[in-house]
Amino acid sequence: MSRPATFVPPPGARAYRLVTARGEFAVIEAGSPEKGTALLLPGFTGSKEDFISLHEPLAAAGYRTVAVDGRGQYETPGPTDDETPYAQAELAQDVLAQIDALTGSLTGGLTHDPAHAPADGPQARVHLVGHSFGGQVARAAVLLDPSRFRSLTLMASGPAEISPSQQQRVKLLRDALAVMDMGQVWEAIQALEPPEDAAGDLDAGLEDQDDLKRRWLGNSPAQLIAAGRQLCEEPDRVAELAAAGLPVHVLSGERDDTWPVPLLDDMAVRLDAHRTIVHGAEHSPNSDRPRETAEALGAFWDRVG
Repeated sequence: MSRPATFVPPPGARAYRLVTARGEFAVIEAGSPEKGTALLLPGFTGSKEDFISLHEPLAAAGYRTVAVDGRGQYETPGPTDDETPYAQAELAQDVLAQIDALTGSLTGGLTHDPAHAPADGPQARVHLVGHSFGGQVARAAVLLDPSRFRSLTLMASGPAEISPSQQQRVKLLRDALAVMDMGQVWEAIQALEPPEDAAGDLDAGLEDQDDLKRRWLGNSPAQLIAAGRQLCEEPDRVAELAAAGLPVHVLSGERDDTWPVPLLDDMAVRLDAHRTIVHGAEHSPNSDRPRETAEALGAFWDRVG
């Protein structure tokens, strides 16, 4: 069994605000870019802490990992009543700006740490990992400019819209957010569902309810509404992604209610992608089985080079 995921960065990791041309983003970073840098995008109702158990093993494998709160997620601020900044194209541009900051690619350099010199060649490109909704954002970023990436891992993230049962859950949440504030919605969720299911199947994994409540209250309601709409309306862009020619890894648990595993299998075939099923994991292999997930990520990145 894996240890419970927490909101406490592991030894050797640090939390800070990454300064980019599109604003500041809260991140947790660990490791050094001996083999490369990986940018990790969380999913719907999630945050950078969803990847917290991956940092140590991937640092030991020679990788620098940077997990980010997207615009309006947890510790990265965003408008609370305007959905426009959360359009998928805007979020994809945020990802490109984060890469610029992490690799020092911007004129004048916006790297957070002078120890990281501006990069060129392969080191100016990153491995991108998107979990669930983060996978949709990651795919959109890759399609904007594939040359910025060394690889893409879609973690528990499918080809198009989420399953009908999860669409219903998202619709209920969006309806609640239209008439209640974030605190009232949290209390309603707690009253209706067991604590372990309060965040839903979309991004389960973290266990401390105080931390989960604090994260929930940090989210922008406009971001949640916009993301929920995208999850329910996302078109199938697999053919576009396949044409981009980037090495792709489709990773999931052995059970997933958000995108059924056979659907993920088929997507991997269509992408000619590397496929990993993490046994004993469900929709959040990053927290359900972090050691096995980290091993799969590191092995794929080693192979890509």
